[in-house]
Amino acid sequence: MKSDKIKNQYRVNEQIRVREVRIVGDNGSTVVPTRDALNMAREQGVDLVEISPNANPPVCRLIDYSKFLYQQKKRAKEMKAKQAKVEVKEIRFGPQTDEHDYQFKLKHAREFLQEGNKVRAYVFFRGRSILFKEQGEVLLLRFANDLEDYGKVESMPSLEGKKMFLYLAPKKAGEKKKSQQARDREAVVDQKEQTAQQLKPEVDAEAPANGGLFANAKISAEALKKLTETNDE
Repeated sequence: MKSDKIKNQYRVNEQIRVREVRIVGDNGSTVVPTRDALNMAREQGVDLVEISPNANPPVCRLIDYSKFLYQQKKRAKEMKAKQAKVEVKEIRFGPQTDEHDYQFKLKHAREFLQEGNKVRAYVFFRGRSILFKEQGEVLLLRFANDLEDYGKVESMPSLEGKKMFLYLAPKKAGEKKKSQQARDREAVVDQKEQTAQQLKPEVDAEAPANGGLFANAKISAEALKKLTETNDE
């Protein structure tokens, strides 16, 4: 069915009934009477194929029609492959996400990005856990930082109702994996996490019911934002 559709797009040989046509080829183009163009096609053992009927005069090529159709089908297939729909994969975190669960979801997100898909990560806050939305932002920024070799941040964490979203897009093939600047940022993050461990008793005292990964640190979200801003560069 698709083959017939492509085939019927073009007029060939005697189907071309205009007075003159423009013949294009490797050596340029020339305008000749259609009758002369048909004679040229017969002499070369090929077909006269109209490739641009709306031009003035219509543009034609001297080529074997079967070969021409094959080239068109191949080109259409390549374009379709390039236009393949990019899926958006979701990664959900909860207020009580622990380190093991975090690493498990990080692995899946890495695979999604390597496959060329986008990732939408979000933290879902239940009830009073919305009071700790800054810690949710810290989690998502850490998530983005851990994936910086595979994806770039499309939008910073934003709260929508009871969900805080972060959007990541896959990096293009051939992009530099890890720059010295990225390694320097990781060193800063490690230092922040070490500081966070020292603050853990204070965080526990303020929010004893909010355990798991969020209780590991009370890091400034603004500081971590600066660490991830270069993902957009």
